[in-house]
Amino acid sequence: MPLEEIGWLRRGACRSSDPELFFPLAPTPSQEARAKAVCASCQVMEQCRSYALRAGESDGIWGGLTPEERRRTRFPEGWRRPAAPEAAAPEATAS
Repeated sequence: MPLEEIGWLRRGACRSSDPELFFPLAPTPSQEARAKAVCASCQVMEQCRSYALRAGESDGIWGGLTPEERRRTRFPEGWRRPAAPEAAAPEATAS
């Protein structure tokens, strides 16, 4: 992480929390709610969320979002268009 990226980390509300709250081995809805409550009061929540989305963080609660919520933010439903149908192969003609 570049030096300019870590300035906001020092001001994060999570800094004094147990890292296990944000990076549990087996997350539960209760744990996620507690982590999100810490994020909700954080002065750098937007920077944290923006970083996690840009960096593609795949684990933990970042900026008040779970990994699944970040995936949905980065790749909303329908973001992929179906592949163009292949052109029908011309039928062979008899000579």
